[in-house]
Amino acid sequence: MLKEFQEFISKGNVMDLAVGVIIGGAFGLIVNSLVGDIIMPIVGAVFGGFDFSNYFLPLSSNVTALSLEEAKKQGAVFAYGNFLTVVINFLILAWIIFLMVKGVNTMRRKLEKEKTAAPAAPPADVALLTEIRDILAKK
Repeated sequence: MLKEFQEFISKGNVMDLAVGVIIGGAFGLIVNSLVGDIIMPIVGAVFGGFDFSNYFLPLSSNVTALSLEEAKKQGAVFAYGNFLTVVINFLILAWIIFLMVKGVNTMRRKLEKEKTAAPAAPPADVALLTEIRDILAKK
């Protein structure tokens, strides 16, 4: 069983997946920071200086707090502002991934065109040897 596990782990796909998950996690943190620290403050300023993370609807009459954190302590709340932030996170992440995939596909198409283009002329010495062979074959 240990040998099978070693074979499984040593396959390239597993290692690629592990690297992808680690990079994806770090990339997720970058996107969260971009949204939370840069985009949402700008969006909040456009909409009157409000912080989206504190947008909520109280689901109980006991909730009187003005901040989401305090409101959650008082009772049930519908925290739609946090949801909006997560949706914006997702859209930004999806857009960036789309641009990355589009770039990779463009590079692949370019490489395929280069491969299907006319083959390069052989080196001069090979061409000369081919000519000599053809001349000798005619004699």
